[in-house]
Amino acid sequence: MIKFLRHVVVDDFLLKLFSLALALLFWLTVSFAIRQREGSARPSTPLATEVRTFFNLPVVVMSSAADARLFKVSPGQVEITVQGESRMLQKLQGKDIRVMVDVTGIEGTPSLRKRIEVFTPAGVTHVVVMPEEVQVIIPGKPIVR
Repeated sequence: MIKFLRHVVVDDFLLKLFSLALALLFWLTVSFAIRQREGSARPSTPLATEVRTFFNLPVVVMSSAADARLFKVSPGQVEITVQGESRMLQKLQGKDIRVMVDVTGIEGTPSLRKRIEVFTPAGVTHVVVMPEEVQVIIPGKPIVR
């Protein structure tokens, strides 16, 4: 038994030592690369996010160019709450936020409710829209309730 163990450990000892050193080098290289990737994925300082509310933003009606009808929305202004990096929100103005209602493809109905669409600059997301829907009124048509 001792002869067998001596054969396993001592024979080709330099080759076995070289293999162990090479395996250790590979392991350290991969470990270092993984740590570097994880470190670059996370920002060094967390970004402070804030919430800000904009009041009385006008609702823009978007219709096709071929549609000559006039549309009104009620209410005509909404309240939008946005979230983003504090530095970005300090620069943000109400005119940078687009509040729209898409009325393309509306046929023959005098009044309907449509969901509001909000478009914000990159890095800013809208959190709350009050109200979420507006009443679209087509003047000249009787409103049936």
